[in-house]
Amino acid sequence: MIEKGRISALQMWVMLYPTVMATDIITVPSISIKYAGRDLWLSTILASLVGFLVVYVIDRLNKLYPEQTFFQYCEHILGVLPGKMLGLIYLSYFLYAEGIILREYAEFVIGSFLSQTPFLVVVGSLVFVCACAVRGGVEVVGRSAQLFVGLFILPFFLMVLLLLPDLHVRNMFPILAHGIMPTIKGAFVSQSWMGQIFLGAFFLPYVVDRANGKKWGMITVFFIMLNLLMANLTVLFLFGQEVTSMLTYPVMDAARYVSLADFIEHLESIVMAVWVAGVFVKVCVYYYALVLGTAQWIKLSDYRPLVLPFGFLMILFTFWIVPSHQKLGELITKVKIFEVTLLFVVIPVLLLPVAVLRKRKQEKGGQAN
Repeated sequence: MIEKGRISALQMWVMLYPTVMATDIITVPSISIKYAGRDLWLSTILASLVGFLVVYVIDRLNKLYPEQTFFQYCEHILGVLPGKMLGLIYLSYFLYAEGIILREYAEFVIGSFLSQTPFLVVVGSLVFVCACAVRGGVEVVGRSAQLFVGLFILPFFLMVLLLLPDLHVRNMFPILAHGIMPTIKGAFVSQSWMGQIFLGAFFLPYVVDRANGKKWGMITVFFIMLNLLMANLTVLFLFGQEVTSMLTYPVMDAARYVSLADFIEHLESIVMAVWVAGVFVKVCVYYYALVLGTAQWIKLSDYRPLVLPFGFLMILFTFWIVPSHQKLGELITKVKIFEVTLLFVVIPVLLLPVAVLRKRKQEKGGQAN
């Protein structure tokens, strides 16, 4: 195996928690509310079902091919040439996705805090730090995630706690005023973020206690759902449907709203700091899957020589991906949702029955011999 490091099942899912949450918690409430209205919290619950499904699928595929990542067992399931072609599509998408993630990060940081900082400095500094972590291997990424995930979660809960006196439950009523379809549309938007749990398929071969993989995966999806539910309800209770739908980053605006005795206020700086930590983990996870998958795709003995070249490409894609912030929003809401659903949900789900049938056929062939 190219990667010699090992992580625990808990570490793997701790990595994937901010991979989903980092950009989800900032952008999804404002997107979901446009489709689901005040029922966006119901959309989150429905969307989580996709997360549970993906955990089950990648766990089953890993049990069938325990020492292989997604790219490797695609060649066994589909054949070498189709598997290679599918792998190339995924690799291209990972590079493209890194461009989107970094562009989201840069637009948010520059637009909200560092308005005078050059775009290249904001993006380049993050990519450099991520490159160092990825070059260190899966253990470094896993331990970094463990270090940051607590910092990522606690300020959010603190913010919600401090906002409790200003939350108005009446903003969620009436429930399902326009039927179930708006909720389903909102769920379709949210499930594309949940689908990123699929990236666990690139880490499961390096998990020492794989028997616990599915359990921790389900727990992670549950906590993601719970956190998104809290975020959606908080902004809905605080701002109401109409105001939330007009905000680009409603959770950040909620953090700015916090003021306790003129002493505890301006929490947005803390939220931004921990959000950057979450984005760091997310970029590392995609980055690692990209360089590891590329090394496996072209049969290299080590992925580390690819880290810096791909880091440079990621920075370039950040500039090339879209011309403006408005176009970025359109790309995320109108294009990326379908791409993620196809690549991270539909294809793995379709691969599973094919893999099961192939394994059964091989077992029967072995018994016949």
